[in-house]
Order: sequence, then structure tokens, then C-alpha cells
Amino acid sequence: MTNKKDLSERDICTKFITPALEQAGWDMQKQVREEVGFTDGRIYVKGNLTTRGKRKRADYILYYKPNIPVAIIEAKDNKHSVMAGIQQGLDYATILDIPTVFSSNGDGFYEHDRTAASGSVERELPLHDFPTPEQLWERYKRYKGITTPEAERISAQDYFFDGTSRSPRYYQQIAINRTVEAIAKGQQRILLTMATGTGKTYTAFQIIHRLWKAGAKKRILFLADRNALIDQTRRGDFRHFKDKMTVIKHKKIDKSYEIYLALYQGLTNYDEDKDAYREFSPDFFDLIVIDECHRGSASEDSAWREILDYFKTATHIGLTATPKETETVSSTEYFGEPIYTYSLKQGIQDGFLAPYKVLRVGLNVDLEGWRPEAGKTDKSGQLVEDRIYNRKDYDKNLVIDERTEAVANKITEYLTKTNRFDKTIVFCVDIDHAQRMRAALANANSDLMVQNPKYVMQITGDNDEGKRELDNFINPEERYPVIATTSKLMTTGVDAQTCKLIVLDSNIGSMTEFKQIIGRGTRINEEFGKTFFTILDFRNVTDLFADPDFDGDPVRVKELGQDDDFETPEEEIAEGETITDETGEEIIFDPPTEPPEIITGGEIVSEPRAKYYVNGVNVAILNERIQYMDGNGKLITGSLKDYTRQKVREQYQSLDDFLGKWRSADKKQAIIDELTEQGIVLENLKEAIGKEMDIFDMICHTAFDQPPLTRAERAKQVRKRDVFTQYGEQARKVLDALLDKYADEGIENIEDIKVLKVNPFDQFGTPTEIIKLFGGKPQYLQALTQLEQALYQAA
Repeated sequence: MTNKKDLSERDICTKFITPALEQAGWDMQKQVREEVGFTDGRIYVKGNLTTRGKRKRADYILYYKPNIPVAIIEAKDNKHSVMAGIQQGLDYATILDIPTVFSSNGDGFYEHDRTAASGSVERELPLHDFPTPEQLWERYKRYKGITTPEAERISAQDYFFDGTSRSPRYYQQIAINRTVEAIAKGQQRILLTMATGTGKTYTAFQIIHRLWKAGAKKRILFLADRNALIDQTRRGDFRHFKDKMTVIKHKKIDKSYEIYLALYQGLTNYDEDKDAYREFSPDFFDLIVIDECHRGSASEDSAWREILDYFKTATHIGLTATPKETETVSSTEYFGEPIYTYSLKQGIQDGFLAPYKVLRVGLNVDLEGWRPEAGKTDKSGQLVEDRIYNRKDYDKNLVIDERTEAVANKITEYLTKTNRFDKTIVFCVDIDHAQRMRAALANANSDLMVQNPKYVMQITGDNDEGKRELDNFINPEERYPVIATTSKLMTTGVDAQTCKLIVLDSNIGSMTEFKQIIGRGTRINEEFGKTFFTILDFRNVTDLFADPDFDGDPVRVKELGQDDDFETPEEEIAEGETITDETGEEIIFDPPTEPPEIITGGEIVSEPRAKYYVNGVNVAILNERIQYMDGNGKLITGSLKDYTRQKVREQYQSLDDFLGKWRSADKKQAIIDELTEQGIVLENLKEAIGKEMDIFDMICHTAFDQPPLTRAERAKQVRKRDVFTQYGEQARKVLDALLDKYADEGIENIEDIKVLKVNPFDQFGTPTEIIKLFGGKPQYLQALTQLEQALYQAA
């Protein structure tokens, strides 16, 4: 008979845990999921390559109904105690909003009940006494404060399933459940904060559908402020409402539908007698969902607020990536504190959102300012006001042609070094600036404009041709347009899945707008190679990363020097030293200067400030900065070497400790993977301190101040010692080729047996034939271990 201690964790699940669940009345098909991966694994960026970290995975999640989780079980093998998995289970339960945790080693269950009265939070249960679905549902209701039969009925309403395998991600599930439960308990104002790219519209659809099917809400209004948002919603998740849904257009009201989509502008005329929404009675809608509610709905004088006040008996749900909190506008004052928040930082850590790098370009006229020489006139002959102009003026009060050209040339240079067909959004100061930037980019990319004039397009609110191309820009399968110049139109709600470059040439003083713009690039589309994106910043807008309100720092920030070119991804150099003016304190932006008001004839007339268009100005690039994001999503403000030293020493207390682990590791790749998990980007370190150095030497040199050897020097020392005399001639040639491979590429490449398939090893035969030269696979692996020991013998 098999000893229980010899069984694997999976065997414990199959032989003991699963039968206990079945005996307690759990439906293994509908109520139990095993080995549930609930994150995608954070994306790590190395040059132009990306790799995913480990996914968070629960052994069992138990559901009362699909997507309503009531318990989590962490399994261990029988060498562990029955309570060994409880802390890991509690971590997962906190993330997943689950009230009950069990740990099991097959002898019984150890339970943690987050709803229990003090003193009885944890207890041990025999296998035959596992709680039933109804018992854990009662506990879930207690945890959620669901006390009435009606609230229970609504809270248990089924999710919508479209017949595919699509189901909500864990954070969407939490947002949906919390909202439905809050409304079931009578809450009237609800705020959901979810980072751009995390599926707010899908979340809203499931909330609406469940409440609608439960009969809790019969007529529902979904409000947005952009046609593009309404069109995306109608064609996307909301299409399942079919003929029950309508879009209100041209202020035409038809009261025979149940789901209404509308622009708030489509319901208001700014005239109390003619406002279209007044054709509905104040109690017509019993649920209103406000998309992107940071854009003004929370303001007392907003047109959205006017609509919300009219339908004040309805439940109001605000959706936003960035709650608006200023002296005059407050989302939380109207809606209350968010019922759930899923941040940009969390999305990046979970692997649902794309990480990003930042390149900061400092132009001389930006960093030093520009003062016109005496008597300088602009292109129309107008005398330019004598003062020092800076970033806040450019393209708003003063246009320097050479600056626009320099920006366009730098964008083109970057795309040339990466991929000229990477979708790119250029954010400009205003529509005039977007128009001029389009022209400058067209000239800088004349070869591609000849192939297709839609390579660069202006997509702004006043440009019908550009707006018509918006769908093509955001469609991953459409090649054109490639570059879109815009001002405000594309800051929110545009689902640009394959956007790989965001260019900031606009003065963005609002954290809300900044987060929204960053959100244009955070969506991942692995099918089309989109796993990270780059921000090219010409206005130091990314100083907002230092704001305490910003929660998703970049993986890399670099500023371009005066004579520096962009590197190709393969050449990407991560300099250790940084030049930074981030202090960790909030950046304060001066409010825009308002032009004076002149009273004439009883009317107030605003005198426009003159906008000067000048040329003949020398524009050059002055500096370049580089920074990294650590494993916790915080910006590294010190050098990369110092950061690596700190992280390695957290893992290994001394040089002897590291040497011991390195020498005893069957595969050095395991240690390399471990360091990567700690947030150490070894590719960038390699570029910073020497491409020819072994990873072993990089770590010893950086963390423990040891003199490094190059890979070629280590290989040469092994050859001098002639350590492979016991092998035959052909086997020695294979080992010699492995040494060459090590010198060229590093230790991690020779450890993989697949290396025997490539040149020059293929001249010795197939991998099987090569291994036979050593007497078999164990002997080959022993020879490889001997080679590695010889390489690091001098250490």
C-alpha cells in the first residue's frame, strides 16, 4: 500500500480533497474549479523582448453559482501540516474577495472563517465534515451583509454567458458582484474605479444584464460623452441586448425600449424648455450608468449632473479610470468612495496591462527658454513680444517651425530604429498644432506617404476625414493610419489595442488627463505583438510619475543627449547614472494665464493673446535621462548598479552564500530566473556594465565588488588547464564547441540540450548521436557539469 507521505500534492487532491467535496454535495462540474490561474503573470521587458512572470494560481475555488466564489482551498502534500497552506490561501482570498479559506494535506481541513466572531476564526475539520454549498452560501451572505430574501435573489442572479469560453477576470468579477450586491441592499450612488484597458464596459454590461434579468432595474440609461464610446459599446459587449436596446440620436426619443445608450450632449440643448431628456418622466429610468464619469459629470454645473439631478430617483453608477478630485469637481463627493478600485499598478503587476518605457527628449528651446532678438517679427510681420518663452508657450502662444520639425524628425528616427508601422498617437497642444504636426511628420516620412497618404493622419474633433479613419486606426488588422496626430479627441475611451508609441508634445497639467493618455497604450494584444509600449515625452509631462497620486510607474525612463541617437531595441543601453528632477513630491502646475477682459458696449469680450508663428530658430536636443521600475512598481531614482546590488544582497547575504548557491545549482538558469523574479533586469545590467561579461561575473562585480572576467577569459582558462583528457577526441571537440558557445553567448545557452541541434554541433551528428559520444545522457550532463565547474573554478 502506498504511503500517504509519498503522494504528490496532485495525488492528495485527487484521492482525498475532491472526494470530500463530492461527499459534502459540491457539483464538481458547476461549483468547483481546480488549479485556477487568476492573473496572467507580469510582463518583464528586456530590450525589445518580453517575458511573463508566474501566474497566481489557486488549487481550488468553490462557487455557489458561476462567478460567485464562496471559498478557496490550498492543498499541500502530506509531508506538510494540515494548516501549511492557510497563509497563502488568505493572501489569495484577500485579493479575490472570498470569505472562507481552507488548507488541506489530505488528513483533514484547516478552516479560516473571515465572518466568524472573535475566538472562533480558525478550526480543524475532519475530511467527512466539509461544509455544504448552502452552509458556505450563508457565510458568504453574512460576509456581504445580504440580509433579505430579495437582496439574496438579486445577488444570486446569473451572469450572462455568450456560449464562448469568455468569463470575467477576477477583478471584474469583484466589481460586478460588489455593485450588484450594493444595489440589492438599496445603495443609490456607486463609483467603480478601474484603470483604462481593464474592461469597464464589459463590467458595466454584466452589472446591467444581471440587474435587468433579475427585474431589479427595468429601464436603463448608459451615458457617455463621445460618439466613439457609444459606437464601441453598442457594437461590443452591449450587442447582446439586441432589439431591447437603442441609441438616442438627434434628440429623438422613443420610449418603447429598455436599454438606452446616449451622449449627454444628445439629451441636452442647454435650454430648460427644450432639453430632450425632459421628454422622459423623472422616474422613467431606474438605473443610469455614467461612463468616464471623471470628465465632468461630478461637477455641479455639468450637463451630465443636470441629467442626473432630473433622474434623481434612479440608481447612479459612475465608471472611471481616474476619479476627479479638485476644488471644484469631486467624483467621490457625488458618488461616495469607490466600491472597488483596480489600479494601473495592479493591472501591470497582474499582467493584464502592458508595462511601458519612457524616453524624455529635452530640446534647447524647452530647457533654456527662447527670447526673440530685438525687433524679431513673426512670419506675418507681427512684432514678437519681448519676453522669455518656454514649454507652456510653444504651440499655444508661439509656434517655432523648427521645433515642430525637430519633434517630427525625432519621432521618425525612433520608429525607424524600431518599426515604422507601429501604431503611434501624437498628443498636441491644440487642433492647429495637430495639423502642423501631421504636415511635419508627412514630410519626414515622405517615402511612406507616397505608398499610402493615410500613413499619417490628423484625427481631431473638427476633421471629418480623420474621424472616419479612427476605427481603422484602432483595428489591429488595419495597417493604416499608422500615426495619428490629435489634441483631445483620443484622450479617453479609444480602444487602441496595438498602439506601441505615445508621443507627448502637449502641456498636460491634470493627473486625470495624464492617466487617461497613458491608458491609450496599456492594452495588451499578444497576437499582434503588443506586450509593452513606449512614451516619447517632449514636454516633461512624465514628471507626473513623481506625483503621489500616480500608481503605475514605467519600467524605464531615458532622456536623449544632444548628439545621441535612439538605440535600436538590440542596442538599448541602460546607463547606471541618472539625471532626474523627481523628488517624490507633488508637481505643482501653474494655472494658465487668462487674457484680460475688456468691457465694451455692455458686453464682456475676451481679448485673444496674439499667437506668433516664427522660424529661423536653432532647435537642438540637450539631454537624456534613464530610469527603471522595480518589482513593486516604484521608480528607481538611484543607479541601476546600486539597485541590483541591493536586490542581490536581499537574496544572498554574502559572496560565499551566492557562490555556494551558484556552484550547487544543477542549472544556472534557475538562479537567473530567480533574480529576474526579484525585478533585476539582467539584460539592461549587461548593457550598462559590459556585454562580454558572464552573468555570474556581473553579479559578483556589482553586488560583491569582485574583479570581473569576460566570458572569453574564463573559456581561455579552462582550455589552459586541459581538463577534458578523459574524453575521446570527438567528445572533446563537442566540449570545445560548448566553450566557444559560452564565450559568445553565456552560460544560459549551453545548459539547454537543444543547443546540440544548431551550428556547429550539427556537424558532429544529431543530439542523440552526440550524447552517445559521452556514453549516454547522464554522462553528457556530468561532462557539462564538469565544464561549468571548470569555468567557475577561479571564482
